[in-house]
Amino acid sequence: MGIGDVHEVDAATDLFYVDTGMYDTPQYGAVYILDTEKPAIVDAGIGNYERILDALETVGIAPTDLESIIATHVHLDHAGGAGFLAEETGADVYVHESGAKFLADPDPLWEGTKEAVGDQIRHYTKPKPVPADRIEPIHDGATLDLGDRELHAHHAPGHAFHQLVFHEREDDVMFVADAAGIYVPQLDSMRETSPPPGFHLEEVIEDARMIARIDPEILCYGHFGHAPTDDRISEYVDAITEWVEAVAEKRQELDDDQAVIEYFVAEDDIGEVWGEEKADGEVAMNVRGVLHYLDSREE
Repeated sequence: MGIGDVHEVDAATDLFYVDTGMYDTPQYGAVYILDTEKPAIVDAGIGNYERILDALETVGIAPTDLESIIATHVHLDHAGGAGFLAEETGADVYVHESGAKFLADPDPLWEGTKEAVGDQIRHYTKPKPVPADRIEPIHDGATLDLGDRELHAHHAPGHAFHQLVFHEREDDVMFVADAAGIYVPQLDSMRETSPPPGFHLEEVIEDARMIARIDPEILCYGHFGHAPTDDRISEYVDAITEWVEAVAEKRQELDDDQAVIEYFVAEDDIGEVWGEEKADGEVAMNVRGVLHYLDSREE
């Protein structure tokens, strides 16, 4: 598996994903392509939209035939390319109603992202606004018609208040965005995602349990790729709970937030998979998110 490669989702019909090379890291960022009667993509990447256009061509979809860009949420690693792709393809952009304003005017989101991701911002492209008449706000329970199949939207606000996950019932596939954690295919294991400022542990757990109640056969992760559901939801609930407890305990021990961040960056070994730069940035961001959550819980 390499950056730019297009993969077919096993046991699904006309469903593909491209490794977008997010953060110059293979097997970290995915955009999904549905080669349906009304072609669609789920998510829009970090801004390197050329790889997504190339992937459409690989699948056999002309860019001008793309009808829908479906943003699971407006974090720029998922929606940063939406404005560029809307301009290149003419597709409409679907997003949770609470996130629509950030696509029309992404400047506040850009500034917030710089604060959240720190030095990793160098991998991002400043987003282009999506024209207001091309934005389709949707809500919990909405159904998106792709011609020969449908996507059913479910609000999942624990990771971000504007996050939706989408269930495609025919093949029993769920596009889980960041609601079920980060899947690391090289290790076949789950990792936490807890970025500031929206992370909320109890809501994350409820989102995961909502997915478990739907009980799809296949999970399609924004980070990264697809996998059978199996026990991955319960594995993630355990992982995210233990992660928050570990950060809280270390904060109590060290009584210095910067020291807490540095401790977890030094202790983590995911750099063997993602490279040290991405691993250090990811861990630091996730620690900051938990610290922010702990502060808000005390207010």
